[in-house]
Amino acid sequence: MNGPVPVEVLKQHLIDPEICIRCNTCEETCPIDAITHDENNYVVRADTCNGCMACISPCPTGAIDNWRDVLRAEAYAVDDQLTWDELPVQDDALAGQGTIGEASAGAAGGASGASGASADSSEPVIGGSDLVRGSVVPPWSAAKPYVNLYNHKAPVQATVVGNYRVTDASTESDIHHIVLDFGKQPFPVLEGQSIGIIPPGTTADGRAHHARQYSIASPRDGERPGYNNLALTVKRVTKDHQGQAVGGVCSNYLCDLKKGDVVNVMGPFGSTFLMPNHADSHLLMICTGTGAAPMRAMTEYRRRRRMKGATGKLMLFFGARTQGELPYFGPLLNLPKDFIDTNLAFSRTPGSPKRYVQDAMRERAADVAALLRHEHTYIYVCGLKGMEDGVLQVLQTIAGEAGLDWQTLWQRMKTEGRLHLETY
Repeated sequence: MNGPVPVEVLKQHLIDPEICIRCNTCEETCPIDAITHDENNYVVRADTCNGCMACISPCPTGAIDNWRDVLRAEAYAVDDQLTWDELPVQDDALAGQGTIGEASAGAAGGASGASGASADSSEPVIGGSDLVRGSVVPPWSAAKPYVNLYNHKAPVQATVVGNYRVTDASTESDIHHIVLDFGKQPFPVLEGQSIGIIPPGTTADGRAHHARQYSIASPRDGERPGYNNLALTVKRVTKDHQGQAVGGVCSNYLCDLKKGDVVNVMGPFGSTFLMPNHADSHLLMICTGTGAAPMRAMTEYRRRRRMKGATGKLMLFFGARTQGELPYFGPLLNLPKDFIDTNLAFSRTPGSPKRYVQDAMRERAADVAALLRHEHTYIYVCGLKGMEDGVLQVLQTIAGEAGLDWQTLWQRMKTEGRLHLETY
């Protein structure tokens, strides 16, 4: 006589749409393509997720770390999750019974198309067994960050006190430096953190716009020292990745702001891409375009501390298409040469060969190698996703030519919070 079929309860991995800032970090990190998205939400495929947790630490907001115990046969479908504005309530009758593990195929309708690849198939080509290429912990001496003080339901309002273009007016690249003042509302930030801006209006289907994430371009004591303000570096989006005309909802909103305008802000976000506080730490900064924002914040904070005993070296590799498209070009050149070692790379200068940050790093291989040897060196990479492979490969080459074991060094720097990647 057959007994009853046991009821399987799954601890289903979900992403909170109220907190998620759609930064794509989770989808980039997932080794088995369990995460997907549309124009509305990022969601997890229940029939693919194996609970490896690779996506948890890199998420800047914590939106990824949500779970619901559900009957395995009734797991929330991808198509349903894509319509959510908030997470479903936990069924108390199932609470605490779920186990993390790969659901059976077809458990969640609309979840077709998952690759099913093993974790090993997504390992970086240049080596290393971890699925996350950079550090998921901050430097040991970093200040403690505040995160998620404000959300989309209860944002903080900031007033625009400055908005000016920081690329040459003759170029197509329209990048703005925007200063927001929070008045008496507390909004503590650190270099390397980001905020969410909620643009006004709704989408074509009547939904409120989601927040967009922007890195902070000013140090912890404010764009203007002693004031409760911060700066952003924002590029006006006029084309998509295929070159088709498109108007970036939030970037155009921000670039068109006038002094006195009020914006709704979420955050702050980020607890790992932070600078070290110990005075003898060296910063190797590699960026392109608006990826300069956190580097500007770190550089300015170190400049203000210079007279207070900060002795660590700063080395910057900064890339853009042309000199006119490089934000903050003039102010950057005015920084003392004995304070920061600046190396610029332009890929579209008429009459000159293409030159990228990786090329500039190769030209300075001896100096980069000297920093790699130093246990107080911290590396920060920020810019388009396409630069990540090239930067890591050239670091591997430089390390090898200097007699350093890159595999060992890479793993140690990741573990010690000394290799930070923020690409998008």
